[in-house]
Amino acid sequence: MKFITIDWIIISVFFLIILIIGYMASKRAGKNTSEFFLGGRGMPWWLLGISMVACTFSADTPNLVTGMVRESGVAKNWAWWAFLITGMVTVFIYAKLWRRSNIMTDLEFYEMRYSGKAASFLRGFRSIYLGLFFNTLIMGTVSLAAIKIGSVMFGLEPWVTIVAASVVVVIYAVMGGLRGVVWADFFQYSIAMFGAVLAAVVAIRQPEIIEIGGFQGIMRELGTKVSFMPDFSDPSVLIPLLIIPVAVQWWAVWYPGAEPGGGGYIAQRMLSAKNEKNAVGATLLFNFAHYALRPWPWIIVALASLIIYPDLDAIRAEFPHISETYLKDDIAYPVMLSRLHPGWLGLVVASLIAAYMSTIGTHLNWGSSYMVNDFYKRFINKKAGEKELVMMARLTTVLLMIIAGVFSLTFMNNATQAFNILLLSGAGSGAIYLLRWFWWRINAWTEVVAMIVATVVAVILVFFVEDDAVRTGILDGFTMKLLLATGITTLAWLITTILTKPEPQKTLENFYLLTHPGGPGWKKVVEKAAIKGINITKKDHKRWEMPVQLLFVFLGCLIIYCALFSIGNFVYGNNLAGIILGGIALAGTFLLFKYFHRLRIK
Repeated sequence: MKFITIDWIIISVFFLIILIIGYMASKRAGKNTSEFFLGGRGMPWWLLGISMVACTFSADTPNLVTGMVRESGVAKNWAWWAFLITGMVTVFIYAKLWRRSNIMTDLEFYEMRYSGKAASFLRGFRSIYLGLFFNTLIMGTVSLAAIKIGSVMFGLEPWVTIVAASVVVVIYAVMGGLRGVVWADFFQYSIAMFGAVLAAVVAIRQPEIIEIGGFQGIMRELGTKVSFMPDFSDPSVLIPLLIIPVAVQWWAVWYPGAEPGGGGYIAQRMLSAKNEKNAVGATLLFNFAHYALRPWPWIIVALASLIIYPDLDAIRAEFPHISETYLKDDIAYPVMLSRLHPGWLGLVVASLIAAYMSTIGTHLNWGSSYMVNDFYKRFINKKAGEKELVMMARLTTVLLMIIAGVFSLTFMNNATQAFNILLLSGAGSGAIYLLRWFWWRINAWTEVVAMIVATVVAVILVFFVEDDAVRTGILDGFTMKLLLATGITTLAWLITTILTKPEPQKTLENFYLLTHPGGPGWKKVVEKAAIKGINITKKDHKRWEMPVQLLFVFLGCLIIYCALFSIGNFVYGNNLAGIILGGIALAGTFLLFKYFHRLRIK
């Protein structure tokens, strides 16, 4: 592809702005770890919400969605659309609890909620497992997308792409900490979204698409692949594509950005909010933008790619230089971008760089917070000063980027494959993250056993069990693996919880006093405290809010799903359905804000 002068100017200005943001945030970021990792706990909801959605607007997500649509149709997106339920639970139930905890990272939760060596082990091990291994695995999948884009659009060698893509993001993440990352996200999201929409417009204006009658021709040619829902008459399609994600996956699986109860960089953003209201507002904005606004430009490009490149042979014929290692359905997205004309190319390339950098920047800051706050400070040097900790955070940021680059160059070749591995590795543990706030009986050993069993089961199922070996007449191999992993892990941690001792009464009382989750799951702890003459319930927290919160969860899901499919119907030309669904979404939004005060959020 050939760049003209304006393309280079656009990309150069983009990089300059990002570096300026990092520099402006650097002085405050260097003061202490609260500034470096949480932006001083004073961030507004709108900025945090955009930052969350910018992080999940990664360079690999368009590839992932394209691969899903090409393999199983639009309905395959329920594999991640179902996580909206998790998101709404986090918004209306858990966001304010996280903000009340006032901890630095979500891993500090372990030594707040649990006690003893098991709690320390959990915090230390997961700081390495999540901050180093799991985090760099995710960054590796994002970098894999950058490799494919670089290979298709510029013919670059993989290592050249990784080095070029990493340098600027490491510089601003090291300089500016979370504040720099969040403000860069705000700028990058607007660029990334514009580029995605532009790519969709260009896709449906291709000669091959115009020849068959535009988007209506795509719908006619692809038939059921364009449907939002799987075929309800075919259980072998309906169950894995819709029933399992909606009935099981959202609560059973721990997945980055959609953790049951919130966690990871989502928890980091909630902890950095000004107060509970800003934490709730940020997560609500994130879920609306993530699920309702973003998917359709990617889906349009994916559907158009099926007409222009109906199979991998068609891509191989036009791009013979692409390595067979990377030639999977997910590469169709950068292949479609190669049809952009000079002039527009700079904008779209800048949008792809923005998508990459926003995700990597967040993961670098989040991962280094675990490595420094929950490992180095907690276990290596408890007396470390703030300047030393900030220096370690910056060094760790560089180290994480190097490891992620190695992962992307050596172990990965497919975005869908990586998505499936991540789902299986967290299967069965999700329910713990929901229950540990509201059931006193959950203890540290519950989480230790769940973590070990989930990891072992995932490794066995991914590397030693072929999909065909567990496939049934109705369920495909991966769905069976997900159900097996969920069942085995859930059974293991439930038995562990019953057979092991609960946490000490004093630890439970302190946790309740700090977060006030309420509900019947804490009745025994409250009664024991009362017998000792200790009142651990506050007057304004005595009424359990869960019934009202669940109504808001339902209303939030209704609003966002209706908005998602309203936009989809307008895209498909079904204007009446789009108007009806849009009207429901607007009415629901009115009700949500009218009665929002009933949640009693400070």
